[in-house]
Amino acid sequence: MHLSQKTKKLTTLSVLTALSVVLMLLIRFPIFPAAPYLMYEPMDVPILIAAFVYGPLSGLLVTVVSSVIQGLIASADGWVGILMHFIATGTLVTVSSLIYHRKHSIKGAIIGLIAGTLCMAAIMVPTNLIIQPAFYGTPVEVVKPLLLPVIVPFNLIKAGINSAVTFILYKPLRKFLIKK
Repeated sequence: MHLSQKTKKLTTLSVLTALSVVLMLLIRFPIFPAAPYLMYEPMDVPILIAAFVYGPLSGLLVTVVSSVIQGLIASADGWVGILMHFIATGTLVTVSSLIYHRKHSIKGAIIGLIAGTLCMAAIMVPTNLIIQPAFYGTPVEVVKPLLLPVIVPFNLIKAGINSAVTFILYKPLRKFLIKK
């Protein structure tokens, strides 16, 4: 990769990271009244686009940077919130983009986004059972009853919406992002 291509990639990833943070700041609301701390935000859309254009490692890089910024400016959860966001979004981005890059087609994108959504919802079950008791002091007995009615649906809805928006926007944006 030539220096100009590396510069364009770094610039594009930086812009997508900034867009991710801006979306998180502009659009942020709870989905379930029973868990107002679980906030929907579309910040995963630019991260997924970065991963689809440049691969899973680039998507994870954007995930790390945007998670840290989110944790520092928009979350009272500090490093625990950063970790939870990285696990959730990192799972969605990695699974989705690995499948898409193996099967580079519309069908591959759909399968990847669905698999990423399901994996994100699945990984957040043990993550919540481990992190909430360990770092927030919430007893496991309090977390368990929230898994099926709140935590799993929240993650399916959040990842599902972000995946659908990514699917709609990716093709037109891809042409713009990879222009030489």
